Amino acid sequence: MANGGATGVSTSGPAAAKYWLRTLALVYLLFLLVLPVGLIAWRTFGGGIGPFVTALTSAEAVHAFRVTVVVAAWAVGANTAFGVGASLLLVRHEFPGKRLLAALIELPMAVSPVVVGLALTLVYGRFTPIGGWLESRGIQVIFSIPGMVLATVFVSLPLVVSAVVPVLEELGDEQEQAAQTLGAGSWQTFSRITLPGIRWALGYGVVLCLARALGEYGAVAVVSGRLVGQTQTLTLFVEERFQNFDQPAAFAAATALALLAIVTLLVTNCSGRRAAADDYRSPQHQQVLR
Repeated sequence: MANGGATGVSTSGPAAAKYWLRTLALVYLLFLLVLPVGLIAWRTFGGGIGPFVTALTSAEAVHAFRVTVVVAAWAVGANTAFGVGASLLLVRHEFPGKRLLAALIELPMAVSPVVVGLALTLVYGRFTPIGGWLESRGIQVIFSIPGMVLATVFVSLPLVVSAVVPVLEELGDEQEQAAQTLGAGSWQTFSRITLPGIRWALGYGVVLCLARALGEYGAVAVVSGRLVGQTQTLTLFVEERFQNFDQPAAFAAATALALLAIVTLLVTNCSGRRAAADDYRSPQHQQVLR
C-alpha cells in the first residue's frame, strides 16, 4: 500500500505540472497573440469583405504593396547570394578572422533596427561625404528605395547563413572532394553536389528572410522618410492610416500582413518537414541506422 501510495504521488506530480504548464502557455498565447490578431481580423471583416477589398485596392495601398515587394525582392536576392557564399566560406575554408566574420554576420540580430536606420543615415545621408558624392552622381540613397533596401538587407542578413551553415557542416565535403577528383569544376560541384544537399535549408532561410523583409518597420521607417506614395511600405502604410483615423484601411493592411505571415509560417513548416524527410531517406542517415 505504501509503495502504491508513493507511486500515485510520483505519477500525479508530473501530470499536474504538465497540465499547469500547458494551461499557462495557452493563456499566455491567448492574451498575447490570439486575442489581438483575432480582434484585428474581426474589425477588418466586421462590415463584410467589401471594405477590405476597397481599402487594399486604393492607390496608396497598391503603391505600398508595390514598394514592399520591390524592397523585399532586392533584400532576399542579395541575402541569398551573400548567405550561400558566406556559408561556404565559413564551413569549407579556414582563414584568419573567421570568427570575427561569423560574429559580424550575427551582429544584426543584436542591434536595434532603429539604430541601423540611424547609422545608414549618418553614412549615406545627403550631407555626408559618401551620400553627397552619390547624390552628385544622381544616386539618392536615404529617403528612397536604395536606402530602404540597404536597411532591410542589414536586418535580415544572418537568416540565410544561420539556416545553411548547420546543414553544410552535417553534409561534410567528402562528396565534393570526390567530384573534384573526378574532374568536376567548381560550378559543377556546387550545382550538382552542394546545392541539392542544402536546397531545403536554403529555402527555409529564404522564407525567413522574406518574412523579415515584408514585416520590417524600424530601420525602414528611419531611412524612408515615410513619404506617402513614394517610400511607404505596407507596415508604414498601416501606421500612417491608423494615425489619420482611417481605421478600415489600417486594419485591412494589417490583416494582409498577418495573412502573409501565416502563409510564410506554413511554407516554413512544410520546408522543415520536407528537409527532415529527405535527411531520413538520405544514404548517410540509412547507413547510421544500420
